[in-house]
Amino acid sequence: MIFSGSTEYAIRGLAELAGRAPKRKMLLDDLVRGTDLPRDFLAKVFQKLVKGGLLNSVKGRGGGFSLARAPHEITLMQVLEVMEGPQCYDHCVVGLDVCSDTQPCPQHDLYKPIRQRLKQYLSTTTLADMAASLHSKQAWRRSRLPVA
Repeated sequence: MIFSGSTEYAIRGLAELAGRAPKRKMLLDDLVRGTDLPRDFLAKVFQKLVKGGLLNSVKGRGGGFSLARAPHEITLMQVLEVMEGPQCYDHCVVGLDVCSDTQPCPQHDLYKPIRQRLKQYLSTTTLADMAASLHSKQAWRRSRLPVA
């Protein structure tokens, strides 16, 4: 696990939403149906994403959650920053308070290129990418099921 449980559920929930209803509202109960996403926990996560500007929420009849922007305009970096705060990926890999090029921890030079690659991945991977990947994996799994 690279990210907190909340962030992982945020990414999974947003990928499901982007894949199923990229341009319309969807009830949370409908979104979690057929997944192992915990409804009550995801509701709290989604409220944080609403406050962070990545989701819209409408209460009442005809309500539900919708993406605040098109899926190809929301990156995993934006999700991570809403869920864990800005520069959350810049923390020291061994947990030191001060770790930089001028005051490196024992793992700094080894982890720096990994951190840079992770930032690049998070900045270039969008919810549209995640939804497409999720869809293709589900199609692959269905093709592997035995025919009754």
